[in-house]
This record gives sequence, C-alpha cells and structure tokens, in this order.
Amino acid sequence: MIESLQQFDVDLFLKIHRGMANPFFDWLLPLMRNRYTWAPLYLFIVVFSFVEYKKRGWYIIGMLLATFAMGDLIASRLIKPFVARLRPCNEPSLIDQIIHRVPCGSGYSFPSAHATNHFAIAVFLIFVFYDKWKPVLPIGLAWAFIISFSQIYVGVHYPIDTMVGALLGTTIGLCTAKIYRTLQPQL
Repeated sequence: MIESLQQFDVDLFLKIHRGMANPFFDWLLPLMRNRYTWAPLYLFIVVFSFVEYKKRGWYIIGMLLATFAMGDLIASRLIKPFVARLRPCNEPSLIDQIIHRVPCGSGYSFPSAHATNHFAIAVFLIFVFYDKWKPVLPIGLAWAFIISFSQIYVGVHYPIDTMVGALLGTTIGLCTAKIYRTLQPQL
C-alpha cells in the first residue's frame, strides 16, 4: 500500500515537473515561490490591517505571525525530521529526470513548509477579512495553491508533500482564526 502510494506520488510528480514543462512556467513558477515576489502583498496586508482595523490591526498582524510560526514549527521542526523524506531533487533514483529550475536545498521534503505556511496564512486571512472583503476567499486560496504547485513544478516537493502541507496549513489557519474570533470580543 505504502509503496503504491509512493509510486503514484513519483509518477504524478514527474507528470507535473517534466510533463508540464514549458518556457512560460519555467519563468513564472520559480518567481511564484520566491518570498520577494510576494513582499508587496505582505506589505499590503500589514497596511490594510492597520488602516481598516486600527488598533485591532496590531492583533491581526500578531496572530498572522503566530499562524506562520506555528505552521513553520510543526512542518519544519517537528514533522520533517521525523519523516525524513528526501526532496525529489535529492532523490538518487530521480537524478536523471530532474530539471534544475531552482537550488534544491538540503532539507527534507514532507510536508511542504511553503504549502503549510501559505495555506495557514490564507485561511486565517480569509476568516479575518471575508466579512468586509469577499474576494479574499478566491484570491487567498489561489495564492496558496500557486505557491504550492510551484514547489512541485520546480522539483523541490512531491505532490503529497504539498497536499499534506495544504491540509496541515488549513487546520492551523482554522485554529488561529478560531482563537482570533474567541478573543476578538475582548478587544
């Protein structure tokens, strides 16, 4: 069962990583996983929080940072060392099939911390901003999805790494949103 799942994961990885290869994705998707690409969005979120929510903006940003920290801690510090799954770009059996689009990195693959963190942030922001700004739902989910998909395309994560990261991040985002909503009346 586990071997069948791993083979499915490798096959799907290769369909995305190699099968979808094209010059446009080769240019776009490495940018989508780069934190500097998203710096204007992060700045916008901070400014929007302070302008729209005044003093509560500090609380939103604090909870957002806690959401990110929780996702990174759980994915990178707890789960990855325990599972110790090699990244596809470091997997000896795939060495001849990897297209090097970004540096591989030496860390482990499962789960994707990018997927965990971005889904956690997106879900938290959806719950905070949705009442005033409905487009946050499709935009937030699309943003987290494109970053997660990019991880597969560039060769640093398997699809299951990003799917589990998305589920973990969604759970974390829901938990921190619940904490935010519970404490919100006290603000």
